[in-house]
Amino acid sequence: MDEMRRCPYCDEEIRAEAIRCRHCRSRLSAFDPGAWYRDRPDRRVAGVAAAVAQALAVPVAAARFGFIVLTVFHLVGVVAYVALWLLVPFRPGDEPPFARVVGVVRRCAAELRDAFKPRRQRGPGSGPHGDVPANHVTC
Repeated sequence: MDEMRRCPYCDEEIRAEAIRCRHCRSRLSAFDPGAWYRDRPDRRVAGVAAAVAQALAVPVAAARFGFIVLTVFHLVGVVAYVALWLLVPFRPGDEPPFARVVGVVRRCAAELRDAFKPRRQRGPGSGPHGDVPANHVTC
């Protein structure tokens, strides 16, 4: 059976996944960050228009048309599409692509820093066996 909850505006019983209350037509969770993801059955290219349509409770065709219209005016649609592609995760609970890229860059920077970190200078007799240097050649 479907899970139910109460509408915060009219206190009627509605489905838990509802975006609008069927009784008072109030918008319930348009900007819930957990609801923004791109893996939707009606996605075509990257799923950005489908995610925007689901979050704003508009038809997917209207969201796609909006991106096209915004692209005609100063390429804002392309910039918005790419930005949303970087910020909206593919599946619920996943990391967005931008966060994955930042994580990879941080790991690479840490590895480079560790690889080029100056090692401490060793004096005579500081090898692992006292007076024998690390390359096992006696002085």
